[in-house]
Amino acid sequence: MQNRMVQLLQTGVDALTVTEGKVPQPAAREVLVNIKAVSLNFLDLMVVKGDFPTGLGFPYTPGCDGAGVVVATGSEVTDWKSGDRVALQYVQNWITGRGIPLSKAVRIGWQTQGVMADYVCVPDYGLVKLPDSISLEEAATLPVAGVTAWEGLMNIAQLQMGQTVLVQGTGGVSMFALQLALAAGAKVIATTGSAAKEQRLLEMGVHAVINYKTHPEWQKEVLRLTNGEGVDVTMDIAGKDTIVRSLQSVKVNGLVCTAGGVSGSEITLDIYGDMNLNFKRLAGFAVGSAESFNALLQAMDINHIHPVIDKVYPVGKVQEAFRQLESGSHFGKLMIAL
Repeated sequence: MQNRMVQLLQTGVDALTVTEGKVPQPAAREVLVNIKAVSLNFLDLMVVKGDFPTGLGFPYTPGCDGAGVVVATGSEVTDWKSGDRVALQYVQNWITGRGIPLSKAVRIGWQTQGVMADYVCVPDYGLVKLPDSISLEEAATLPVAGVTAWEGLMNIAQLQMGQTVLVQGTGGVSMFALQLALAAGAKVIATTGSAAKEQRLLEMGVHAVINYKTHPEWQKEVLRLTNGEGVDVTMDIAGKDTIVRSLQSVKVNGLVCTAGGVSGSEITLDIYGDMNLNFKRLAGFAVGSAESFNALLQAMDINHIHPVIDKVYPVGKVQEAFRQLESGSHFGKLMIAL
């Protein structure tokens, strides 16, 4: 039995290649998972392009998000059995609690090799069990984007029915935030730079869409749509280019959750004008615990929420998938099928 895997031999999307190796054998407290699907995140693209050094060197296997089926367990594993349908917890050792410092975190694809392979071994605590209502393909979209949206909206913002949420763009975190906010009874405003995507967002149930190309100072449109008050929560995914407008889009005592840095991570703020004197809050966080992951799965099961998947690529077209991710043309998640 061979283990087909995607490997990066040097930086750049063109350097991604599919190779074969040995199937790993689980240690005493490890589980061997047959990965069926992997979803792509902006972090994966940054690593592949060399913009986000992991320190792991080459050859490197990308992929932070994966789901599959347990095929073997180590001698001391008691919680898992062959045939269990599972998703991998992104921060492997974050089981519960409100946060884990970077110096102690073990993240898939960062402190460990990624999961874009037929078979991977993970610690027995680094998995979550899937409800029958969620497919393996859908589950593979959740460990980073889904859990991030849940952590920001439910645990940090503690979203309440009737509040208003602003989401930005149509990437994974934003789409999950949109779906979760609507399920929680919140009002949702979305931004996009594509006229074609505006209609799709409205069809998903958002209450208003702002085209940031038509309205480059989109925070003013947010204020207009909310009678000058602003939204309760903004999920900021771009960082450098959007963080000030995000703060200006929330109401007094409103919250901006920084869920990414697509446009850059270094920001400049007017602490008085943008925050202190308007009693606004800025919360930084990075995904969530396995406990949060299980809560997300339960909410999705109860509310019949299914991830928005733009396209599924066969593993042989992994370069094409990464190029679409880089283009930003996707609506929802991009997938690699194994």
